[in-house]
Amino acid sequence: MLEAIAARATVRNFAAHTVLVTEQDDSDALYIILSGRVKAYGASEDGREVIYSTQGPGEYFGEMTLDGGPRSASIMTLEPTRCAIVPGADIRQFLAEQPDFALHLVQKLISLVRASTERVKSLALDDVYGRVTKLLKSLAKAETDGTLVVSERLTQQDIAERVGSSREMVSRVLKPLTVGGYIEQRDGRIVLLKKLPARW
Repeated sequence: MLEAIAARATVRNFAAHTVLVTEQDDSDALYIILSGRVKAYGASEDGREVIYSTQGPGEYFGEMTLDGGPRSASIMTLEPTRCAIVPGADIRQFLAEQPDFALHLVQKLISLVRASTERVKSLALDDVYGRVTKLLKSLAKAETDGTLVVSERLTQQDIAERVGSSREMVSRVLKPLTVGGYIEQRDGRIVLLKKLPARW
């Protein structure tokens, strides 16, 4: 379905750290990621950021503007990225012609609502330690040898922006986990060596 949509698109290449859309913009194009990675984020007036999600090849963003409202988040490339950009009018026509894609879109929006609900719950009920360990466990994937590795190269600032905390607080969480032999850094990636404690 994405290939059929992309046939109506303009393909563009973007350098790393390029802002593709800005929160509250009234543009309505859909972006399909062909290669590279992007982050969806919000920023305060003083420059602090919170990262909502990251996306890679085969994923898309921009569907939230199909209701005619403004952009709900800013999008920035994390590395050189190639996107197929489809005008909103073409997407609306495609939705009318392809009910399967409309259903897929509904399912994606439901998953976004679920993720947002879980995030609000975590911010309200979990301390920083709980939010950091939940993030690491959700991102860790098993390698062929069974080792759990966070595939993204995350800095402490990246983690802080995802869990709604400061870099200093994240450092206070990661240091004892490293000293205790629960995690380690390999080639810039975090490796989970054993089950993380529920509390510290």
